[in-house]
Amino acid sequence: MKDLKSHALWLKITTTFVLFILPTTVWLLYKPVRILAPEFNGMNCFSTSICLEDTNRINEARLLYDHALAFVNSEAGKIRNKPRIIFCSTENCNQSFGFHAPAKAHTIGLSGIVIGPHGWNEYILRHELIHHLQAERLGIIRQWRSPSWFKEGMAYSFSQDTRLTLTKPLLDYKAKFESWFDMVGEENLWQEASKL
Repeated sequence: MKDLKSHALWLKITTTFVLFILPTTVWLLYKPVRILAPEFNGMNCFSTSICLEDTNRINEARLLYDHALAFVNSEAGKIRNKPRIIFCSTENCNQSFGFHAPAKAHTIGLSGIVIGPHGWNEYILRHELIHHLQAERLGIIRQWRSPSWFKEGMAYSFSQDTRLTLTKPLLDYKAKFESWFDMVGEENLWQEASKL
Protein backbone atom coordinates (compact mmCIF):
# COMPACT_ATOMS: atom_id res chain seq x y z
CA MET A 1 0.00 0.00 0.00
CA LYS A 2 2.88 2.34 0.87
CA ASP A 3 4.43 1.75 -2.57
CA LEU A 4 1.16 2.57 -4.27
CA LYS A 5 0.85 5.88 -2.38
CA SER A 6 4.44 6.86 -3.12
CA HIS A 7 3.93 5.94 -6.79
CA ALA A 8 0.77 8.12 -6.91
CA LEU A 9 2.63 11.01 -5.26
CA TRP A 10 5.51 10.65 -7.73
CA LEU A 11 3.03 10.65 -10.62
CA LYS A 12 1.37 13.84 -9.32
CA ILE A 13 4.73 15.59 -8.95
CA THR A 14 5.85 14.51 -12.42
CA THR A 15 2.55 15.56 -14.00
CA THR A 16 2.68 18.96 -12.28
CA PHE A 17 6.24 19.45 -13.50
CA VAL A 18 5.43 18.49 -17.10
CA LEU A 19 2.18 20.46 -17.32
CA PHE A 20 3.05 23.63 -15.43
CA ILE A 21 6.63 24.11 -14.32
CA LEU A 22 8.45 22.95 -17.48
CA PRO A 23 6.43 25.13 -19.93
CA THR A 24 6.75 28.16 -17.65
CA THR A 25 10.49 27.64 -17.33
CA VAL A 26 10.90 27.28 -21.10
CA TRP A 27 8.76 30.42 -21.65
CA LEU A 28 10.95 32.42 -19.29
CA LEU A 29 14.36 31.09 -20.33
CA TYR A 30 14.01 30.40 -24.07
CA LYS A 31 12.24 33.47 -25.39
CA PRO A 32 11.95 32.40 -29.07
CA VAL A 33 9.34 29.85 -27.94
CA ARG A 34 7.03 32.83 -27.37
CA ILE A 35 6.34 32.86 -31.11
CA LEU A 36 3.99 29.93 -30.45
CA ALA A 37 1.66 32.13 -28.38
CA PRO A 38 2.49 35.74 -29.28
CA GLU A 39 -0.71 37.06 -27.71
CA PHE A 40 0.75 36.15 -24.30
CA ASN A 41 3.76 38.26 -25.21
CA GLY A 42 1.75 41.42 -25.84
CA MET A 43 1.23 41.01 -29.58
CA ASN A 44 -1.96 41.67 -31.54
CA CYS A 45 -2.71 38.89 -34.02
CA PHE A 46 -4.88 39.73 -37.00
CA SER A 47 -4.71 36.23 -38.51
CA THR A 48 -2.79 33.02 -38.01
CA SER A 49 -0.06 34.59 -40.17
CA ILE A 50 0.35 38.18 -38.97
CA CYS A 51 0.90 39.47 -35.45
CA LEU A 52 2.24 42.89 -34.64
CA GLU A 53 3.04 45.22 -31.83
CA ASP A 54 1.75 48.46 -33.36
CA THR A 55 -1.77 47.88 -34.70
CA ASN A 56 -1.58 51.12 -36.71
CA ARG A 57 0.89 49.38 -39.05
CA ILE A 58 -1.34 46.43 -40.01
CA ASN A 59 -1.74 47.53 -43.64
CA GLU A 60 2.03 47.94 -44.01
CA ALA A 61 2.62 44.49 -42.47
CA ARG A 62 0.01 42.83 -44.72
CA LEU A 63 1.47 44.45 -47.83
CA LEU A 64 5.02 43.41 -46.92
CA TYR A 65 3.92 39.86 -46.15
CA ASP A 66 1.84 39.44 -49.32
CA HIS A 67 4.51 40.85 -51.64
CA ALA A 68 7.36 38.87 -50.05
CA LEU A 69 5.36 35.63 -50.05
CA ALA A 70 4.36 36.02 -53.71
CA PHE A 71 7.97 36.78 -54.65
CA VAL A 72 9.41 33.75 -52.82
CA ASN A 73 6.70 31.46 -54.20
CA SER A 74 7.59 32.47 -57.75
CA GLU A 75 11.38 32.82 -57.44
CA ALA A 76 12.55 30.24 -54.88
CA GLY A 77 9.80 27.65 -54.53
CA LYS A 78 6.24 27.34 -53.29
CA ILE A 79 5.84 27.68 -49.54
CA ARG A 80 3.40 25.00 -48.40
CA ASN A 81 2.46 26.46 -45.00
CA LYS A 82 2.44 30.21 -44.62
CA PRO A 83 4.49 31.03 -41.51
CA ARG A 84 3.36 33.29 -38.69
CA ILE A 85 5.26 36.54 -38.82
CA ILE A 86 5.67 38.73 -35.75
CA PHE A 87 6.25 42.37 -36.68
CA CYS A 88 7.98 44.28 -33.86
CA SER A 89 8.08 48.07 -33.99
CA THR A 90 10.39 48.53 -30.98
CA GLU A 91 13.59 46.97 -29.79
CA ASN A 92 11.84 45.98 -26.54
CA CYS A 93 9.44 43.81 -28.54
CA ASN A 94 12.32 42.23 -30.47
CA GLN A 95 14.14 41.49 -27.20
CA SER A 96 11.00 40.00 -25.67
CA PHE A 97 11.32 37.21 -28.27
CA GLY A 98 15.02 36.77 -27.41
CA PHE A 99 16.62 38.78 -30.21
CA HIS A 100 18.82 41.86 -30.23
CA ALA A 101 19.99 44.49 -32.71
CA PRO A 102 21.79 44.67 -35.08
CA ALA A 103 19.97 41.56 -36.38
CA LYS A 104 16.88 42.69 -38.25
CA ALA A 105 14.93 39.40 -38.34
CA HIS A 106 14.99 35.75 -37.28
CA THR A 107 13.33 32.58 -38.50
CA ILE A 108 12.54 30.00 -35.83
CA GLY A 109 12.36 26.71 -37.71
CA LEU A 110 8.81 26.23 -38.96
CA SER A 111 7.30 28.05 -35.98
CA GLY A 112 7.53 31.52 -37.47
CA ILE A 113 9.53 34.64 -38.12
CA VAL A 114 10.24 37.66 -35.94
CA ILE A 115 10.83 40.93 -37.78
CA GLY A 116 12.66 43.50 -35.66
CA PRO A 117 12.00 47.24 -35.76
CA HIS A 118 14.65 47.77 -38.47
CA GLY A 119 13.60 44.75 -40.54
CA TRP A 120 10.41 46.08 -42.09
CA ASN A 121 11.78 45.69 -45.58
CA GLU A 122 10.64 43.43 -48.39
CA TYR A 123 14.02 41.84 -49.14
CA ILE A 124 14.59 41.10 -45.44
CA LEU A 125 11.19 39.42 -45.23
CA ARG A 126 11.93 37.50 -48.46
CA HIS A 127 15.26 36.38 -46.92
CA GLU A 128 13.49 34.99 -43.84
CA LEU A 129 10.76 33.35 -45.90
CA ILE A 130 13.51 31.56 -47.85
CA HIS A 131 14.85 30.18 -44.56
CA HIS A 132 11.31 28.99 -43.79
CA LEU A 133 11.14 27.37 -47.25
CA GLN A 134 14.49 25.64 -46.60
CA ALA A 135 13.12 24.22 -43.33
CA GLU A 136 9.96 23.01 -45.11
CA ARG A 137 11.83 21.32 -47.96
CA LEU A 138 14.82 19.93 -46.04
CA GLY A 139 13.40 19.52 -42.55
CA ILE A 140 14.42 21.66 -39.61
CA ILE A 141 17.44 19.58 -38.56
CA ARG A 142 18.86 19.15 -42.06
CA GLN A 143 18.33 22.85 -42.80
CA TRP A 144 20.02 23.79 -39.53
CA ARG A 145 22.96 21.47 -40.28
CA SER A 146 23.35 22.48 -43.93
CA PRO A 147 26.44 24.56 -44.79
CA SER A 148 26.26 28.30 -44.10
CA TRP A 149 27.12 29.05 -47.71
CA PHE A 150 23.94 27.22 -48.75
CA LYS A 151 21.57 28.59 -46.08
CA GLU A 152 22.69 32.19 -46.19
CA GLY A 153 23.92 32.22 -49.79
CA MET A 154 20.53 31.09 -51.06
CA ALA A 155 18.68 33.57 -48.86
CA TYR A 156 20.84 36.51 -49.95
CA SER A 157 20.82 35.48 -53.61
CA PHE A 158 17.14 34.60 -54.07
CA SER A 159 15.85 37.50 -51.93
CA GLN A 160 17.59 39.94 -54.30
CA ASP A 161 19.05 41.75 -51.31
CA THR A 162 19.97 45.23 -52.53
CA ARG A 163 22.45 46.09 -49.78
CA LEU A 164 25.96 46.75 -51.03
CA THR A 165 27.45 46.56 -47.55
CA LEU A 166 27.30 42.80 -46.97
CA THR A 167 30.30 41.57 -45.05
CA LYS A 168 32.94 39.33 -46.58
CA PRO A 169 31.65 35.92 -45.46
CA LEU A 170 28.12 36.72 -46.63
CA LEU A 171 29.33 37.85 -50.05
CA ASP A 172 31.38 34.65 -50.30
CA TYR A 173 28.38 32.52 -49.29
CA LYS A 174 26.24 34.20 -51.93
CA ALA A 175 28.88 33.68 -54.65
CA LYS A 176 29.40 30.02 -53.67
CA PHE A 177 25.66 29.35 -53.66
CA GLU A 178 25.20 30.99 -57.06
CA SER A 179 28.04 28.92 -58.52
CA TRP A 180 26.58 25.72 -57.04
CA PHE A 181 23.07 26.64 -58.23
CA ASP A 182 24.35 27.21 -61.78
CA MET A 183 25.74 23.64 -61.72
CA VAL A 184 22.71 21.85 -60.22
CA GLY A 185 19.94 23.87 -61.86
CA GLU A 186 16.52 24.86 -60.60
CA GLU A 187 14.91 21.46 -61.20
CA ASN A 188 17.48 19.67 -59.00
CA LEU A 189 17.79 22.33 -56.31
CA TRP A 190 16.11 20.57 -53.39
CA GLN A 191 17.30 17.08 -54.29
CA GLU A 192 20.91 18.26 -54.39
CA ALA A 193 20.45 20.46 -51.34
CA SER A 194 19.38 17.40 -49.34
CA LYS A 195 22.79 15.86 -50.07
CA LEU A 196 24.80 18.73 -48.58
